[in-house]
Amino acid sequence: MTTAPAGRGAFDAHRPPERDLLDDCVHCGFCLPTCPTYQLWGEEMDSPRGRIYLMNLAEKGEIGLQGPFHEHIDRCLGCMACVTACPSGVQYDRLLESVRPQLERNVERSRGDRLFRNAIFALFPYKRRLRAAALPGALYQRLRGVPAVRRLAARLPGRLGALESLLPPVNVREAFATLPAHTPAVGERRARVALLSGCVQDVFFHRVNEATVRVLAAEGCDVLVPRDQVCCGALELHAGREDPALGRARRTIETFERLDVDHLVTNVAGCGSSMKEYAHLLADDPEWVERARVFSARVRDVHEVLADLLDDGGPRAPRHPFRGRVAYHDACHLGHAQRVRTQPRAVLRSIPELELVELPEAELCCGSAGIYNLVAPEAAAQLGERKAANVRSVGPTVVVTANPGCLLQIGRHLGTDLPLLHPMQLLDASIRGTAVPVR
Repeated sequence: MTTAPAGRGAFDAHRPPERDLLDDCVHCGFCLPTCPTYQLWGEEMDSPRGRIYLMNLAEKGEIGLQGPFHEHIDRCLGCMACVTACPSGVQYDRLLESVRPQLERNVERSRGDRLFRNAIFALFPYKRRLRAAALPGALYQRLRGVPAVRRLAARLPGRLGALESLLPPVNVREAFATLPAHTPAVGERRARVALLSGCVQDVFFHRVNEATVRVLAAEGCDVLVPRDQVCCGALELHAGREDPALGRARRTIETFERLDVDHLVTNVAGCGSSMKEYAHLLADDPEWVERARVFSARVRDVHEVLADLLDDGGPRAPRHPFRGRVAYHDACHLGHAQRVRTQPRAVLRSIPELELVELPEAELCCGSAGIYNLVAPEAAAQLGERKAANVRSVGPTVVVTANPGCLLQIGRHLGTDLPLLHPMQLLDASIRGTAVPVR
């Protein structure tokens, strides 16, 4: 917690929520059916319009940031389903983005909460630390089969239990593997792209990155993977840790802006949503705002790139049929934040004989939401169970989603009887004519 200059009401002077944005909400209630926390508890202050009402009161100085205000904002997943649902165009994403850093600067968390969050952010944005953690992680996964270890894990309380249950699949060889710095296009080049390999994505979901590179190359893309890239800052940004997030944004811009490419590609929904917002996030920094604008204009989700290639001459790489029902889960930061919905479905439908099925309550978050399933495990578990039940209800052969957090969260509650993959893994298997990979 730091001492900040006086601002408006309970907020300090650095980017408080804008009055115009607060006034846009007419409290109509269209957001309520899509809000995960309102669906769980039916509490007005745990709905988007209720949280905006609290922001109004804080902006006027009628309430402080400590206590109920802090609690209700912390309970928000930041899924942005309300932004999609709102007929008035309320920019709840901008409001939440301005309020969460206010809380991180001005509200003292409990010692246990502070230490737990600090531990998360001391590990997840650092690829080398994640690789080091992969070694004991792999050993623990071997020990998980021991009955005494399983009993001990089942007794872990709250957040520690969530952390244990969400441990990603660990393959030490893949955790330490690196992608080629340059993968040439197969045949005539149609585009030249650079890939953000990510942190958790590259260490624990390296197969997804390998599949992404193969698919892009097969469709005529030269693929560059800069060796010196760092975390893009998305995880910290979504948690309100503004200063370290913006530092990582600047380093990411520096790394990628010098590359002669058509697109900066990401296969992680959360990373893409943040990278596309760099110009807004750095709008107060005259040295960086134009560089950020140019950078963000080139950021594309991998499904956007592939869908454009499909529209421009169709698929280049022949697809082998996949005879099965595929349930596609819209990751919130892809569907709601980036509004990329049709492209993943178009890419999946390019696979012959694939039957794409939609999920009930598709707009509801699975409960992952960055670090939400770690810091609010009970609410996240209820949402995860609800999502898993909706997945099972459509009887799929395979489940796909484009975010590592969603893969872990849905996998925890779905069990191991269904393959759960990134869409690039399914498309890669179709192009190569191989069996659908397991998790």
